[in-house]
Amino acid sequence: MTSLILPSNDGGTREYRLQGGTSWARPTAPLTARRAYAAAHVIPEVLADNTPGAPARLDWDATMAYRHELWSYGLGVADAMDTAQRGMGLDWAATQQLIKRTGVEAAWVVSAGNPATAGKSVRDLVSCGAGTDQLDIDALPAGEAGIQAVLEAYREQIAVITEAGPKVILMASRALARVASSPEDYLNVYSTLLQEVDQPVILHWLGTMFDPALAGYWGSDDVAAATETFLGLIKDNADKVDGVKVSLLDASHEVALRAALPEGVRLYTGDDFNYPELIEGDGSHHSDALLGIFAAIYPAASVALQNYDAGNPAKAREILDSTRELGKHIFSAPTFYYKTGIAFMSWLNGKQPGFQMVGGLHSGRSVCHLAKTFELADQAGLLKDPALAAFRMSDYLRINGVGV
Repeated sequence: MTSLILPSNDGGTREYRLQGGTSWARPTAPLTARRAYAAAHVIPEVLADNTPGAPARLDWDATMAYRHELWSYGLGVADAMDTAQRGMGLDWAATQQLIKRTGVEAAWVVSAGNPATAGKSVRDLVSCGAGTDQLDIDALPAGEAGIQAVLEAYREQIAVITEAGPKVILMASRALARVASSPEDYLNVYSTLLQEVDQPVILHWLGTMFDPALAGYWGSDDVAAATETFLGLIKDNADKVDGVKVSLLDASHEVALRAALPEGVRLYTGDDFNYPELIEGDGSHHSDALLGIFAAIYPAASVALQNYDAGNPAKAREILDSTRELGKHIFSAPTFYYKTGIAFMSWLNGKQPGFQMVGGLHSGRSVCHLAKTFELADQAGLLKDPALAAFRMSDYLRINGVGV
């Protein structure tokens, strides 16, 4: 059995013996009991600048291959989202290319007759985030001019996604948070956009643990007041809302919101801590999923969803529960660095040539944190080739001075 020396938080080291990988079966038919998206990360060229503020240069072959891997397990892909480093290194020029390429690749999967996605449309396979990150928020005018600038920025991004084919996810906007002065400003922007789109969209409410610049979203720092505004928007535009993704890491809030949604509007959980029980549901309602953690645990997530389809909810829940500690660790504070853990697992599993991230974000977690990520991934059976993962982990530790 493979073993290696891992660092401890107390400054020491310890021997760790790997448990070995688990064989996770791909589905042979579309997943139907729950609708699930994995929010995918991006992989940069290893020789690109990859420093904060540098233009993003992506390894397109590796980035697209990761999306095909997710599709092969029957999962949808939520692309150009915060997991793809929107607002944290992925600039609008690279984002446009990502959206266009993902739309093309999703269409290819359908036409190729992949058994896990047979009969699915491109729109069901992939959704992409529309935001306003092409704006310089420090240069935004105040008042109505600023609101109009936000509206036009959203329109530009929606047009790119619509032309490429995926479904639109209306992401939370730092620019709108900067210029809005009341709940009415949010309602005016979102209502206008919802009336203009040609297909129902997913609304994304991202909490401050993921992005501190979004404080006071929906016009209030009080979650109950913000929720009232949010629900009012949805109820007034229910025919234009496919679902809502709420990333507040508050399971009780999600359960209450889920029950209050109009019929036909989905709740896509964005709770990377409490997703097992939220996806399982309470007997009356369940959450679907649009999760960053699914980009790391996708083989296990797929098999869990396959068990829901097969009428085995206890087994499905057991599998999801087995990944919980890994999810809690990857998304631990500061939560906005969760992307580093997802990229690290991608590298350990041989899905990218180097442990690099756009904007230097691979430095967002400590050596001890990533060592624990390795350990928890192994315990969840999510190291596809344990020998390769151990070899790469050993290299990472050595170049960071562990055991030298």
